[in-house]
Amino acid sequence: MSNIASVLKEEIARLVRRQFRSETETLKKASSRYRTDIAALKRRIEPLEKKISRLEKMVPKNVAPTADKESETKLRFKPQGVRAQRTRLELSAREMGALVGVSAQTIYNWEAGTSRPKAEQLAVFAAVRKMGKREVKERLDQMQAD
Repeated sequence: MSNIASVLKEEIARLVRRQFRSETETLKKASSRYRTDIAALKRRIEPLEKKISRLEKMVPKNVAPTADKESETKLRFKPQGVRAQRTRLELSAREMGALVGVSAQTIYNWEAGTSRPKAEQLAVFAAVRKMGKREVKERLDQMQAD
């Protein structure tokens, strides 16, 4: 009896090894094919990333509206005006800061009167003052897309 049991055990082990080998062989082939595809994709991505990097260096990060030089000298600043403008355009301090090229905290400081904008920032703020709601929203969407 022990002879039949050992022969049966060996036969079962052989069949299991054979089945296991056939299943793992297909997985090995698929894995090899995936590795090849991944390597090809990496080769395609590398030059594209270099192009993106070069293009990003060419485009300025914060594209703020520009003001004409003659209006820079005639600009006045009132803290209440910043808040009123932000309310009129329905903007958060973060959004207004993105338009002008400053942080949200800077906008809050301007509104509180604890700080004043520099001449360049004041000129940009004056340019934003001339915009309408739609134009401001389009500019913000464009800035977010970049």
